[in-house]
Amino acid sequence: MTMAFRTSRARAARLLCLFALAILSAAAPTGKAAAKKAPPKKKEVKQAKPRDYAKTLATLRTSQGDVTIRFLYDKAPSGVKTFVDLAEKGFYDGTSFHRVVPGFVIQGGDPRTKTPGLDPLTYGFGENTDALGNPILLKAEFSDVTHRRGVVAMARRESDPDSASCQFFIVLKDSPFLDRHETVFGEVTKGMDVIDRIVAESRPNPLAQNGGQPTSYQKILKVELSEEGAGK
Repeated sequence: MTMAFRTSRARAARLLCLFALAILSAAAPTGKAAAKKAPPKKKEVKQAKPRDYAKTLATLRTSQGDVTIRFLYDKAPSGVKTFVDLAEKGFYDGTSFHRVVPGFVIQGGDPRTKTPGLDPLTYGFGENTDALGNPILLKAEFSDVTHRRGVVAMARRESDPDSASCQFFIVLKDSPFLDRHETVFGEVTKGMDVIDRIVAESRPNPLAQNGGQPTSYQKILKVELSEEGAGK
């Protein structure tokens, strides 16, 4: 074998290696390309903090100002949970105080009051219902809490202690004769002056058939929920 032939063969082998390296280099992804092809990282889903009903506060944004309610979860857990859960869904937003009896109570929470065209004489009969339209009623949770001014309780049919659903009333004047007859689930901690303005502006008709029917309906524009002590 001549020297020239061996040289040509070595050169050919080197060229073949260089060619193979060039192909591999072209096929290998660059840093940027590799980064683009990397599987996307899964977003971390933050678990919602469970609601502490015992520490929940509700602020009623009304047509006359704000009213803050503190709940008595230890006395009426079902009543508190019902009100808070409905408020969170916007159930009470846009409803009116449909029964105003000066010196006694102011009542609201009827979904019928935000349905245009309904006869006001039918207000007070609205209920919270399930997907099939059946009423969702609560068992009575009578307690030792006295019905002093500012107390918030579930409204019900007089004949049935287990007929409360979504409506509620706020006591305007100490009414101990209601004790252990109604489900007290909260109390106004701020805004009783607003409640008094609602009473004044409602101008209830003393001759109305259903008693306490306003001539000017005052609204709950929105209910906002917060947690007691949050942000401190």
